[in-house]
Amino acid sequence: MGKMSTANRDWTQIYAIYGMDQWQTPAFLFVYAVSFSIMSVLFLVYFDPICSCFEAILLSSPAGARFAAGFIGFVMAISAACLFYAAGNFLYSAVPLQHEMAHRMVSAVSDWSRVRSALDLGCGRGILLNAIATQLKKTGSPGCVVGLAQGNSTALSILRTAKMEGVQEYVTCREGDARRLPFQDSYFDVVTSAVFIHTVGKEHGARTVEAAAERMRVVGELVRVLRPGGVGVVWDLAHVPEYVRRLQELRMEDIHVSERVTAFMVSSHMVTFRKPHQHVLRLGEVRLEWR
Repeated sequence: MGKMSTANRDWTQIYAIYGMDQWQTPAFLFVYAVSFSIMSVLFLVYFDPICSCFEAILLSSPAGARFAAGFIGFVMAISAACLFYAAGNFLYSAVPLQHEMAHRMVSAVSDWSRVRSALDLGCGRGILLNAIATQLKKTGSPGCVVGLAQGNSTALSILRTAKMEGVQEYVTCREGDARRLPFQDSYFDVVTSAVFIHTVGKEHGARTVEAAAERMRVVGELVRVLRPGGVGVVWDLAHVPEYVRRLQELRMEDIHVSERVTAFMVSSHMVTFRKPHQHVLRLGEVRLEWR
């Protein structure tokens, strides 16, 4: 399975390898979508009796009762459609979109043959981590990719998926705090992170000053461990403008923000940047494509 190309895969094979986190959310949405669908069908089938009940309960005219019943049935149908869309978006974002974005992030680095060490911050189930390892294997690089995991059980799961992908010799895992990375300065040629940084500091509340400070500390750590001339690629939800401002403050070069991608029902963007050999701020170095 590790030798299978992405183009020849279907999503069932990818789900079989990586599974799915937070399945409760799409399951919850799907149950409610089915419930609203059933109720909207019942309103349609028993429309006349329901109108009679509305007329008696609301003491309304027949026309008013029909309007009220029709409006409620319409709202239920629209709610069902929205809930089905939300459930589908969560299912798609959980694995297929992350798999697609992982390969987009990998393609943002022009030459993997020269990469000796890469970091995937908050490597989750290893989708991006294994995509990087696959690219290193494909280019014949002697390098490796380190995944920063949140626990020993997570690390073991990631190593299992790497073995299934046939890239276990290119992958290592470390436990650590993203706000204080256990690596020396200028250690990695490439640093990446996918839908992770927004989770840092969430115990303070996503919109609080404390949470923003924690996220900025993580961005600073990514820059610290990146070698001069190295490339960083970050894909995340909601807070990307904060990351861009922090990267500007740290005088990163070639900052580029991708077009908007809807993931988990919110806006997401991919940011690429390069750490300069000397921190010289140039006018117009930031190219943004907010949409």
